[in-house]
Order: sequence, then structure tokens, then C-alpha cells
Amino acid sequence: MSDEVGLPEAVSMAIGGMVGGGIFAVLGVVAGAAGTLAWAAFVVAGVLAVCAGYSLLRLNSLCESPRSPVGYVERFTDDNTTLAGVVGWTFVFGYVGTMAMYAYAFGGYFVELTGVSTVASVSIQPFVSALTVAAFVSLNVFGAHASGRAEDVLVGLKVAILLVFGVGGVAYGATHGGLGFGLSNLGIGPLVAAAVSFVAFEGWELLLFDQENIADPRETVRKAIYISIAGATGLYILVALVTTNLAGIDAIQQHAETALAVAARPFLGQAGFVLISVAALFSTGSAINATLFSSARLSKRLVADDLLPSRLRDESADEPIRPLVTLGVLAAGFAFLGSLDAISSFASLAFISIFGGLSFLAFREREDLATAVIPAVGTVGGVGSATALLWHLFDAERGTFWTVLALAVVVVGVELLYFEREAIADEVRSAERRVENEL
Repeated sequence: MSDEVGLPEAVSMAIGGMVGGGIFAVLGVVAGAAGTLAWAAFVVAGVLAVCAGYSLLRLNSLCESPRSPVGYVERFTDDNTTLAGVVGWTFVFGYVGTMAMYAYAFGGYFVELTGVSTVASVSIQPFVSALTVAAFVSLNVFGAHASGRAEDVLVGLKVAILLVFGVGGVAYGATHGGLGFGLSNLGIGPLVAAAVSFVAFEGWELLLFDQENIADPRETVRKAIYISIAGATGLYILVALVTTNLAGIDAIQQHAETALAVAARPFLGQAGFVLISVAALFSTGSAINATLFSSARLSKRLVADDLLPSRLRDESADEPIRPLVTLGVLAAGFAFLGSLDAISSFASLAFISIFGGLSFLAFREREDLATAVIPAVGTVGGVGSATALLWHLFDAERGTFWTVLALAVVVVGVELLYFEREAIADEVRSAERRVENEL
């Protein structure tokens, strides 16, 4: 039997990467920004995700052999390794933010489910979130990860639970006054919320980093990306519609990280609350594990290409232990110190920047109108989403805005300093020689 991944497994991997924990973690934040139009925010974000998917697949098809998204930057910018490295670093930090978001949500559901929120008047949620990341770092260090067949089952279970929640919620709403679509409240809210929700659509791009293990990679990855984005978008719309109608916006804002479980109570009672909470713990936990596993291996590749510091290299270990521990420490720190708004906004901004930039790269490589329109929409949508997100944070959540901006400046600053270190060193040596000559 071939070890190569086929279309069903590829679709499962992509959907698992998106649905695994994103909807449980980010829905409350999206609903807080868009209200009953949260479903429309997922439509907008889904369209942008499709544009990004098309753009990356377009760049992949133009390469002589399948490459990763970081490879596209090198290939279509005249081997600009600095720019490629910045994209690689941004991917890594985006995954760190995503893991922190999952961990934060895990802590929130754990507290709600157990009913224990404080010990000695100290909130336990940050400690639960950080310890959860530490636990999965330990598992990965010892080489424990789910097989592809097991992942198919796990993803199927998570999607099934969300479908039961969505279909059951629609049936309940239809017999208890109907469901409102919020169309009378049209405004900028859904556009801002779409930017915040973008992190819930990351995950499909991981297929492009693992094409050597996929059967007929160009065709299989193409189909899997489109199927998974469409499926995730439909599921998000259904869940958002039910949650905002049954839980109510006030309740969602008070319990942003556990919005789905709160929405399950009206038609499934306490059993529904427990079911969704357990599913959320399971989903966010497995999402931390999968993202940690994938991002650590991505980091290992970037180290091998000298796009990350060589100190992360560990030649004596089969598993990328140093990247695992480093990424785990960063994610645990984010989850412990950050807020859900700040973490999800930072992660969304990272992926909006990457996918918007790659869409622009695809637009530059256009051959005709057909290959120009979708990348153009992706590019404009990326710029517009990033602008809308930052403006919303500055206007409504000033503290979160400064936190996200500070994180972005630190990440970009570290990236640029790393890639310009040789040039800076050369300038310093030249200056020293000039001083010596003058003396």
C-alpha cells in the first residue's frame, strides 16, 4: 500500500487545519464585531481565502516542480532570500499566534466545564492554557503524533458535532420564532469581523508545504484546497447563524471564548453545553498538536535553508526538538499574557499579510484577464482587510491595537535584523577599519 496521501486524506488534513480549533476560538470575537451578521463575515473571509488559494496554486503551477509558498517568493522575486525569509518567519509567528489562540480557548472551555475559575483568588485560565501547550510540546518531543488514518476519524468527529449543532440549531430556531440574518444592520462590521476571522481559514496552505508526500500533488492539492475552503466556509456560516441567534450578542460578548457552548443550551440543554465544551477541548487540543507538529517541521526546513537562526538546528535529533520547544515557549507566553482579541487579531494580521502579498505576486505573473482578476481581488482584499482590522482596533480597542502593533513591530524587526546581520557586520567592520586608518 502506498504511503502517499490521496485526495480524501488531503481534504481531511486541510479541513482539520481550519476547523480544528478556529471556529471554537474565534467565533465569539467575530460575533462581537459583526453581531448577527457574523455569518456574512465568514462569507467575505471565505472569498478572500479562495482568492489566496487560487493565487498560491497559480504560483505553484508556474514552478518547474512543486514548491512551498516560501519557495514561490524566491522563484518569482529573482531569488530574494531576504524576502522569502521574512515570509517564512511570518508564517512561523502566525502559527505561534494561532496556537496561542487555541490554547486560550482551551483554557476558557476548561474553566467553564469544570466550574473552577480561580484558585486562591488567582485566575487559572492562563495557567491551563500555558500548561496545555507544554503538554503537547512534550508529546511531540517524544515523537507522538496522530497517523493520517486517525486524523481522518478525528476530523470527521469534529465536523459531525458541529453539523449536529448547526442543523439542530436551525431546526430549533425555525420552530421558535425563526432565525434572523441581521440584514437590516448592514455596515462595516462584517468587513472588520472578516479580517478578525481570517485566522479561522488558515490550515489549507499546509498542503503546499508537504507536496512531496501527496500523490499527484498538483491536482490533488488543487482539488483539496478548493473543497476544504468551500466546506469550512459553509460550516462556519451555519454555526455563526445559529450561535448569534440562540446565544444572543450580549451573552456572546460576555463569554467570547465559549460562545458555541453557550448557544447550545437553548435547544440541547446542559448536555449540549457539556457536549460542545468537550468537543471544543478536544478540537483546540488536537489543533495545538497538529499546528505545533507542522510548524516545527516548517521551522526545521527554514533552518536548513538558513532562513532561521542556525542555533535552532539539532543535528543529533530525529525530531526538531529545538524548534518545538522554542515555538511552544512563545505560544505559551502569548496565551498566558495576551487577550483573545489581541492574539486572534495578531494571527489574522499575519496570515492576511502573507496571503495578500502572495496574491500580489500571482497578479504580477498574470498572463491574461482570467489569471489577473482573482489575484487582484485577493490583493485588494488583503490590503483592505488589514487596514479595516487595524482601524477597528485603534478606534474601538486601543489597548489591543497597541499590543498587536507592538507584536508586529517586534516580529518584523527581528526578521529584518536577522537577515541584515551580515550587511550590518560588514558595515561595522568597515567603520572600524576606517577609524584604524585615520589613527
